[in-house]
Amino acid sequence: MLTQPLLVFDGDCGFCTTSVKFAERRVRPRCEIVPWQFTDLEALGVTQERAEYEALWVTPAGTVYGGAQAVAKALLSAGRGWSVLGALLMLPPVRWAAHGVYRLIADNRHRMPGGTAACAVPGRRPQGS
Repeated sequence: MLTQPLLVFDGDCGFCTTSVKFAERRVRPRCEIVPWQFTDLEALGVTQERAEYEALWVTPAGTVYGGAQAVAKALLSAGRGWSVLGALLMLPPVRWAAHGVYRLIADNRHRMPGGTAACAVPGRRPQGS
């Protein structure tokens, strides 16, 4: 059982790892941050397919947020000015735009700075997301 929120990311992706390191240094979300490769996904109620598709924010109660909403939750947890940005990302129509931007970046993360072929996201959307 989780005692604090968990931010799950793709540890094989250079772009994702760089993004998480930035968040740890600058944003400082109040959560545990772990690569999905070192996480018991089944215990979290998450498939590997979904973890490969998007970053995940898992609450201690077991609620799972993915993609831009996971980013918003991480920002909200950080407090300070970051929480304002996180709150904005939760509100329509900003939420809809954030989802589109997240998907564009995630689908092309192998082309981003630090990205490699290992960063490529499988082509289809997983069930449960």
